[in-house]
Amino acid sequence: MAKENTPANFDYNSTRNKLILSEYGRNVQNMVKYIVALPTKEERNRYAQVVIDLMGFLNPHLRDVADFKHKLWDHLHIISDYQIDVDSPYPKPSPDAVHIKPAPLNYPHQRIKYKHYGKTIELMIEKAKAIEEPERKRHMIQAIANFMKMAYVQWNKDSVSDESILSDLYALSGGTLKLEENINLNRVDFRPNNFQQNNTNNNNRGRNNNQNNQNRGGSNGGRQNNNQNRNNNQNRNRNNGGAKKY
Repeated sequence: MAKENTPANFDYNSTRNKLILSEYGRNVQNMVKYIVALPTKEERNRYAQVVIDLMGFLNPHLRDVADFKHKLWDHLHIISDYQIDVDSPYPKPSPDAVHIKPAPLNYPHQRIKYKHYGKTIELMIEKAKAIEEPERKRHMIQAIANFMKMAYVQWNKDSVSDESILSDLYALSGGTLKLEENINLNRVDFRPNNFQQNNTNNNNRGRNNNQNNQNRGGSNGGRQNNNQNRNNNQNRNRNNGGAKKY
């Protein structure tokens, strides 16, 4: 009988245990599993310290985290499925504390009267209302008006009169905050950001390159026409010379 060739048992990732913390790899997880099976606590403590140093070497970015040693020991317990029995310098984490879900954040349902000014302006106006000192209150109101003008220009990309800003300030404050009519607010000009400037420059460069290419193409066409004219003149002269000989 022919000997039957039985295939070897291959070790596929699909047949292995699930990686608990994939950033440390399967070798670290196998080491932790080996430590859990050690008989004496002295050996487990010694090998656990070696694995902690290896985990810190594999993830150097954790050193920028405050108290990164505490984090490594927590990860060691998590990789062992909370079954490792070692003398940890930090309290053992509980599965409930690790897998706790944060409470969902409520979306702020706040109605903004003038969206181009934003909610911050309304909060600043409320703070200005509570100021009792007249001089300090006047400076605060003027600072708010200047900020409103800057926000308006940034949003609308157009100039705005000081009277319009003061009118909006009076409306937002409920008629409690106002400045003198002859006051001049800071001049604000719209300035596009660097991304917009770069796009404009790139577009201009592309147009200039196209124009230059067209001009070059036109000059080459002119050269070709001149060469053709020269060839035609030479052929005519040759034909004329031949006729004279005969």
